[in-house]
Amino acid sequence: MTISQLKAYEGNCIIEKGEQFSYADLVQKIEDYQNKLSSKIEKGDVICIKSDYSFKSIASFLALMELPCIIVPIVPTTDSEMESKLKASLVNKIISFNYEEIQIEKITQTLEKKKNYSEITDKNQSGLVLFSSGTTGEPKVMVHNLTELAESFAQPKKTRNLNFLLFLMFDHIGGINTLLNCLNNGSAITLPENRNPAHILDLIQTQKVQILPTSPTFLNLMLMNENFADYDLSSLKMITYGTERMPQTLLNKLKERIPSVKFLQTFGTSETGILRTESKSSTSLFFKIVDPDYQFKIEDGQLFLKSKTQVKGYLNHKSDQFTDEGWFATGDLVETDEDGYMKIIGRMNKVINVGGQKVLPKEVEDVINEIPEVLDSTVFARDNAITGQMVVAEVVISEESDQKEIKKLVLAKCRLELDKYKVPSKIILTNKLESTNRFKKGNKI
Repeated sequence: MTISQLKAYEGNCIIEKGEQFSYADLVQKIEDYQNKLSSKIEKGDVICIKSDYSFKSIASFLALMELPCIIVPIVPTTDSEMESKLKASLVNKIISFNYEEIQIEKITQTLEKKKNYSEITDKNQSGLVLFSSGTTGEPKVMVHNLTELAESFAQPKKTRNLNFLLFLMFDHIGGINTLLNCLNNGSAITLPENRNPAHILDLIQTQKVQILPTSPTFLNLMLMNENFADYDLSSLKMITYGTERMPQTLLNKLKERIPSVKFLQTFGTSETGILRTESKSSTSLFFKIVDPDYQFKIEDGQLFLKSKTQVKGYLNHKSDQFTDEGWFATGDLVETDEDGYMKIIGRMNKVINVGGQKVLPKEVEDVINEIPEVLDSTVFARDNAITGQMVVAEVVISEESDQKEIKKLVLAKCRLELDKYKVPSKIILTNKLESTNRFKKGNKI
């Protein structure tokens, strides 16, 4: 994907707060920012764009992409998280926006010459920094070659006049992938003001959104919206879902409520990028990797990936998830069917060990979620003095549900369909579906 490519596209590019910006508007803004930034940016600068997606942040991102610098998109959360990410990634300049003006703030901190950065900027290419959670609490700094990543979208496909809702965030690999894919295809991008389910449903209706990339947890929150049935979602052609495992019961509910929509399971990691996939059907959790730029293998049930555009390394962490041959251990456990499709069945770090017996949370959740009164469930481990760990289930129900009856139903069904050691030792009932600020189930372990 190149700036010159964008000049060839006509029609809407970005829809933000009801305002429409054409591809010509975007190119003009990119060139404007390039003129303003060129004298203030030095080769090798590590520049934070402090923003979620907006017309201005997208334009600044694309303007910086053609300069030999390292771009660090950060969606502001807490001050402490912001400070931690700035420090860990060695940011020395921050871009923010005040109304129409772009602002550049210099940060005074000790800049170490990092091999991962210099290998990119020494070739007059730009880098991209993304973060993932580290075991020590310090964010893991992942360094991508942004020039190479953008070039993987450089060959224009047939222009598709589609309207995507850019739900995934600016500092998320899925969000970056969606952005580059949309721009490569000349599609329109609708930007949400927030990620409240009611607002997203309203945007789909008013802006005639056709493609919605999101997470299973958020899709469940949408279904739980009391006015869901009142929204006109007829424009929706496809919902792509990823970032976490999709429960079969939820996928069935979605297909029942919006039957005309095609559902596609996506897959990827921050380290390797997002792969092109093919779902076996809209109601199946089995999918194939059909991306020529990716290799995969399965060893002991775990999925390993290798890609042309995978991360160049961690700035502040050992690359111990990569083998010497360059394979990335995803931590995802999968099973395959007779047709070569695979299905995610869990995470290695979430397997529960009950006295030496292994329990996949998915197996228990799938049983519990079949109960009509259950809206969702999360199964996780808690320490146990005798067995080492025990199975705990947090079950989401409506406020009108009879709690005692639901507990009886959950226990009875689990005892009937599961081995004894898989039956939850404790059941926690709640009326709220908890999620992270990335709309994934909260980590209970």
